[in-house]
Amino acid sequence: GGNTSMLYYEAHDNPLEEFNNRIISEFSKTLEMFALNKTESQLFVTLFLHDAPMTLDEMKDELGKSKTSMSTATRTLLDFNLIERVWRKGVRKDLYLAKRDMYYQFMKAYVKSWLEALDRQVNSLESIRTELDQITDNGEDIYHHKITEAINFHHSLEEVFLNIEDMHDNSYHRPSKK
Repeated sequence: GGNTSMLYYEAHDNPLEEFNNRIISEFSKTLEMFALNKTESQLFVTLFLHDAPMTLDEMKDELGKSKTSMSTATRTLLDFNLIERVWRKGVRKDLYLAKRDMYYQFMKAYVKSWLEALDRQVNSLESIRTELDQITDNGEDIYHHKITEAINFHHSLEEVFLNIEDMHDNSYHRPSKK
């Protein structure tokens, strides 16, 4: 029908727009794994990829969402210290800018809390194993084996997060490309 050609024309009209949307969509999925909702994630990615500061109206147009949802999302991102309000001479509206270095700080904070949680889990599992070893003479029983497996699994997760932490420490000190 006429509808498909219309869609084709729009996509064909600006293929870069399509790539931009795909980047925002994929990058924001990563952020949704943290405490941000879909709108907040998409807004952060939009600001992160946008070189100049943006007004609420520009965000609204870019994301096709209401101004209210943009201002709510901005508040959350300000709370997380992921964006900042900036001032430009002659611009009466509030402007917002992504704090690129804060993204790495944000990641570090999450990795740190994951590591702390893993540590707590390992301690709990180890104390269960100790109690278990007191009632069974033989460390060969099925439960001992299961707990040891669970502890090893947590340790391998810890490895992964420690590597992420190192990676971010290194990339954080790299000068940002302007």
